Amino acid sequence: DRTPPSRSRLPHPSPSRVHPGLARLTNPHRVLILGGGDGLAVREVLKYPSIENVTLVDLDPEMTRLFSRQEILVRINESSLRSPKVRVVNEDAFTWLQSNSNQFDFVVADFPDPSNFSLGKLYTTALYARVRSALQPHGALVVQCTSPWVARKSFWCVDETLRASGFVTEPYHLYVPSFGEWGFVLASLEPMTPHLNLPEGMQFMNEASSRDMVHLPPDIVPLQGEPTRLNNQMLVRYFEAEWRPCVH
Repeated sequence: DRTPPSRSRLPHPSPSRVHPGLARLTNPHRVLILGGGDGLAVREVLKYPSIENVTLVDLDPEMTRLFSRQEILVRINESSLRSPKVRVVNEDAFTWLQSNSNQFDFVVADFPDPSNFSLGKLYTTALYARVRSALQPHGALVVQCTSPWVARKSFWCVDETLRASGFVTEPYHLYVPSFGEWGFVLASLEPMTPHLNLPEGMQFMNEASSRDMVHLPPDIVPLQGEPTRLNNQMLVRYFEAEWRPCVH
């Protein structure tokens, strides 16, 4: 049996939220990271030689300042937030996207879990419509989607919301020692090639492990649900109902 994952704010494993999508693009140049103020996703993105610039939009200036200056944390993210290729913007991603006029090859949505309506808006069709406008036609988006085992309906609600927003989706998952079973959805405007062009020096990610991630065991296969919109916030309701037994 698998034990329920931790809900701490420790960073999610950055390779799993970056490489399964970014490695399938041809010569990506521009990346947008929404959330991810720890700089770990940035660290992984910068491993690709073709990357020219990364925009990181994180609400909390103390978060990005800490991970830019504190010696131990800077060592963990390999000074990624200090890179001349990286621009840090401390704004709310939802409103920033509304005024953004740039387009990106790859977008990483690394938000906290949708535990309230303020965070829930970051998983709605409204947010994903803004991301669509910021994507190049060949581009892709990856979203962290909580645990597909503990919060199965929540996980599939994110997938349904992305599909309702016009994306082609590829849900995937992996087991993380500090979190348990964790899920992501890769979304694109058109089907993506399955071939991975990974950077050098990868320890755990390869073609075989990538195929394993998209295999769904019987306890996390799709569930029917509604997409989450600003006027219904279905995801927040699913999330609260599914996680409540784990925290009380």
